[in-house]
Amino acid sequence: MAKRVYEVWKGSNRFIFGGRLIFGPDARSLLITVSLILVPIVIFCVFVARNLLHKFRAYNAGYAVLVVAIVFTIYVLVLLLFTSARDPGIIPRASHPPEEELYFDSTAEVGGRQTPSLQFPRTKEVVVNGIAVKVKYCDTCMLYRTPRCSHCSICNNCVERFDHHCPWVGQCIGKRNYRYFFLFVSSSTLLCIYVFAMSALYIKFLMDGEYPTVWKAMKQSPASVVLMAYCFISLWFVGGLTGFHLYLISTNQTTYENFRYRADNRLNVYDRGCVNNFLEVFCTRIPPSKNKFRSYVQEEVSKPPVSRSRETEVDYASVDPRPKVEDDLELGGDLLKISQRHNFEEVDEEMHERSSNGPNSVASEVEFVLGSQQAPIVRSEARHSSWGRRSGSWEISPDILAMKEEHQ
Repeated sequence: MAKRVYEVWKGSNRFIFGGRLIFGPDARSLLITVSLILVPIVIFCVFVARNLLHKFRAYNAGYAVLVVAIVFTIYVLVLLLFTSARDPGIIPRASHPPEEELYFDSTAEVGGRQTPSLQFPRTKEVVVNGIAVKVKYCDTCMLYRTPRCSHCSICNNCVERFDHHCPWVGQCIGKRNYRYFFLFVSSSTLLCIYVFAMSALYIKFLMDGEYPTVWKAMKQSPASVVLMAYCFISLWFVGGLTGFHLYLISTNQTTYENFRYRADNRLNVYDRGCVNNFLEVFCTRIPPSKNKFRSYVQEEVSKPPVSRSRETEVDYASVDPRPKVEDDLELGGDLLKISQRHNFEEVDEEMHERSSNGPNSVASEVEFVLGSQQAPIVRSEARHSSWGRRSGSWEISPDILAMKEEHQ
């Protein structure tokens, strides 16, 4: 049975609802984030907003306090879902290395001999806004990363316009969810300000009524005190994060680029001006996902061999495919090799015929042993053997000639 893409996904992501929603490997942290949002809002609605319903007599404006808190919370949770449950801009992995970038390096040595090996340039240059920018090759995804792309070690994916991996949302922040991430953070900041302001207002109403001092009013509504303290602390985090990302958007940077290249004083080739930078983030169309997680996996069609240019092509025809003989050849060893490829009777008969052919019989015998197509032997470089081999050529040893004369 054919499997879907999300079922054989090589990244560390988690999928639910049949691959419709994609999360990071630390998706459980979402439960903590949701709790940090919902619990204070529930306390606010029960102990603060409910008591403010009748404090605003004109047009029953007190109900707006409760409605705004509920709607605002739902809006923040939806932004959190859009941030953490969608593809952040994952670049699909390649099934094989890029063949157009492949070249053969014949300088590698294996066992003292040069052998061709596949090599990849680790970086290459692309032009961005008229300026050359280096991009790196990713060994895991087997592709050259696009500009501003980086490999997330947590999700194990290459992500376009990688900003950072946020543990609070359990997902990478990239090209396709950065807008929702910023809206989520900034909306959380506004929600904290709203809850803090309404809680302080309720304390003020208590002081104007039966509890004239701040201490008595706080004792009457401890929930308001807790919410004010909670919102004040949270504002340092979400408020500071909002301000930091406003700076990044205005200068068209990512968190990764800001921390990595801060000390390099590099020219920011992506900065197009403050207004255009904000328009790029908030007013451009979000590109569709490059992954179809619910589609079925298709079997890869075998591709033709890798094409190589003449400058890098290895001339295999000029390389002798037969193995080199490292040790001196012995007579017994040669006969053993011949016996593995010929019948002994045929060998004896052939050698007998060659021995009766005159003074060159021994040379013919050597030629028969060494020139057989069944058992090719490659000449080694300038080595001596019991057969009198020298400088890559074959000569008849004086010992063999003496044996020949005795037989005659």
